[in-house]
Amino acid sequence: IQLVESGGDLVQPGGSLTLSCVVSGLSIRDYVMRWYRQAPGKERELVATITNDETNTYIAPFVRPRFTISKNNGKNTVYLHMSSLKSEDTAVYYCHTSDMFGQGTRVTVSA
Repeated sequence: IQLVESGGDLVQPGGSLTLSCVVSGLSIRDYVMRWYRQAPGKERELVATITNDETNTYIAPFVRPRFTISKNNGKNTVYLHMSSLKSEDTAVYYCHTSDMFGQGTRVTVSA
C-alpha cells in the first residue's frame, strides 16, 4: 500500500491550493480517507475525513469552511481543497488510510 501526496507549495496569504493523494494497493472505494497536518513544533492533527461511500465528510473547525475534501474513485485519488490560506495553515499535510500515512507534502503560506 502506498499513499503519495503532492500539490504542496509556497503560497501567499489568501491564496488557494489543492493537494492530491494518489493511493495504490487498495481501493479508496472501500476505505475512509483522511488528511492530517503537522505544523513545525506541533503535533499532527486531523484536518478532514471522507467516508468510503462519500456520504459523510468531516472538516476540522479550525479550517472550516475554507477547506473541503473530495475524491475520485476512478483515479484512486483523494483531494484537499484549500482556500483563503493563512500563515497558520503552514504545515506538512499527510494523507491517511488503513493505519498508514504518506510521506507528506509541504504547504507554506507566507508573503
